[in-house]
Amino acid sequence: MDEFELIRRFVDPVARATRNEAVRLGPGDDGAIQSVPAGYELVFSIDTMVAGVHFPNAYPGHCLATRALGAAVSDLAAMGADPVCFTLSLTLPHSDEAFLSSFFQSLSDRAQALGVALAGGDVTAGPLSVSVQAHGQVPAGAAITRGGAKPDQLVVVSGTLGDAAGALDMLDRDRPNEYQGALLARYHRPEPRLALGQRLRSMATAAVDVSDGLLADLGHLLVASGCGATIDASAVPCSDALLRCAGQGAGVLALTGGDDYELCFTLPEVQWSDELSETVPLTVIGRTHPAPGLDVVNRPPGLNRAMTGYDHFGGGRE
Repeated sequence: MDEFELIRRFVDPVARATRNEAVRLGPGDDGAIQSVPAGYELVFSIDTMVAGVHFPNAYPGHCLATRALGAAVSDLAAMGADPVCFTLSLTLPHSDEAFLSSFFQSLSDRAQALGVALAGGDVTAGPLSVSVQAHGQVPAGAAITRGGAKPDQLVVVSGTLGDAAGALDMLDRDRPNEYQGALLARYHRPEPRLALGQRLRSMATAAVDVSDGLLADLGHLLVASGCGATIDASAVPCSDALLRCAGQGAGVLALTGGDDYELCFTLPEVQWSDELSETVPLTVIGRTHPAPGLDVVNRPPGLNRAMTGYDHFGGGRE
C-alpha cells in the first residue's frame, strides 16, 4: 500500500478513537492545533526508538507501540503534567500489513488508556524507527523540573527498579516462566506514573523519570539542581521477579539499568507521608547535600565506580 492508503487505514482510525477536545485540528493538515486553557502552560517532549538499538530488530508491532508511547508519556509524568496528545513519526522498511495492524491497534488501545490523543505525524520509508512527541499541560508555574532540589531533602523512587534491564537477556524467549514474564512485561509495556507526578506538583522540588538508569538520571537531576546526594544502594527497591532471575546481580541492575520509567524525585522531609504511597509504592533511598556529586553507600557486588547508566553514544551501562 502507498503512504496515503496506510494513513487512511491505520492512522486515521487511531485519531478518531483517541479524539480529545483540546486538539482543535488533528491529522490531515500541515500541522495540528492544540488549545491550552488560560492559566496553563504547554509541556512537550520527544523520544525516538531505533531498531537494533532501543528494541530488537524482530520486535512485534504491538510491543513497539506500547513501549514507544509509554516512554514518551513518562516524560510528562516526571514534570507533573496532564497528558493531552501526541504526534507520531514512523519509519518503515516496507508496509507490512500484519505489523501495521498490530502496531496501530495496540497504539490506539494504549493511547486511550493513557488519555492521550493522536494529533498527527508522519510515515516514511527507511530503517525501522519510531518517534513520539508527547504534549501535556500544567497549571502555570507548577511544572516539576530537574533543577529545584535543595540540600537536606529526601531522595525518593517509585515502584521497583532494574526489571526492564533484567529482561534484556530474555527478549527472544518463547516460553518465559512467571518471573521472566514479569520482567518482560516491564520492558514491553512501560507504565508512566502520571497520577503520582500530578500529585507531586505541590510537593516535589525536582523529578526525573528513570529511563537511562537511576545513577545516571539522578546524576542529571543533581547537576541541574546544583547539589549532591548520598543514596543507600541496599534501600533501592527490587522486585521479587528480578531477585529470582538476577540473583546477586539485581542490585547493579537496579542502580544502572534503564527503561523502568519510574520516577525519582526530591522533596522536603516535612512533605513525606505514607499516604503518598497509596497509588504506587515509594521508597526513600537517600538525602541531598550541598557538595556536588552522587555518593553510593552499601554498594552491591559488581558495581564499580565507573558504572552510571545507559549512554546513547557509548552503548550500554558504563
